[in-house]
Amino acid sequence: MLSKKCLVLIATVIGAVCSSACYAEEVHVITSGGFTEAYRILGPQFETETGIVLVTEFGASSGGAPNSIPMRLARGEPADLIILARYALDDLTAAGYIFPGTRTDLVESKIGMVVKEGEPHPDISTSHAFIETLLNANSIAYSASASGSYLSSDLFPRLEIWSKLEGKAMRVASERVATVVARGDAEIGFQQVSELLPIDGVDFVGEIPEELQLVTLFSAGITTSVQNEAGASLLLDYLSSQEVVPTITSTGLISVVDN
Repeated sequence: MLSKKCLVLIATVIGAVCSSACYAEEVHVITSGGFTEAYRILGPQFETETGIVLVTEFGASSGGAPNSIPMRLARGEPADLIILARYALDDLTAAGYIFPGTRTDLVESKIGMVVKEGEPHPDISTSHAFIETLLNANSIAYSASASGSYLSSDLFPRLEIWSKLEGKAMRVASERVATVVARGDAEIGFQQVSELLPIDGVDFVGEIPEELQLVTLFSAGITTSVQNEAGASLLLDYLSSQEVVPTITSTGLISVVDN
């Protein structure tokens, strides 16, 4: 991957030789929640280093909400680069929205649980304890995207407890699960760890047990409607470079650079 010095040099050279007609100074990005916290830190750093302005929208990898990434692309919203769960990126690539050769894996993300700040921390250290916590909870919130789809459509039915949970479970679309828990609208909440940690008003209890865990791979790709391919390529190289690994790790994600 390109070093910071190379990124700055390329951006400088492109800016010097191209007029605004051949090189736009903006890159339009749509990113899903799992990578959002890392992106909020890395985006401004990229802008400072390259002089390129990032115009960013946010949405779920899937789930059908109006602001989800697939729905945004279907409506023709501008996007040069998208960042979302790999399975959803593959679907969008097959549908013709993404250049296949640009698909780049960035991070892995695990599912965690939160409670409202100051509330007791239920035990989720083992499969048995996790199930007991679910059964004893008065209300449960889960996301409308990758982690929530796994919990409600796979894990809970596989554990044979979905029939006991469905009536008290809330599928959260278009906002963070931790926000719902912080308001007191749900007793416990599940989402990607990186989406839970930034939210005030909740306590992070921990990741769900390893044997029940789903590790979601988040990836990026350049769209077939790209308006600034040079800028999008620079951003993709930056987000998948070794220099951003410490920032990615600090947000609760697992970098796949060099893995």
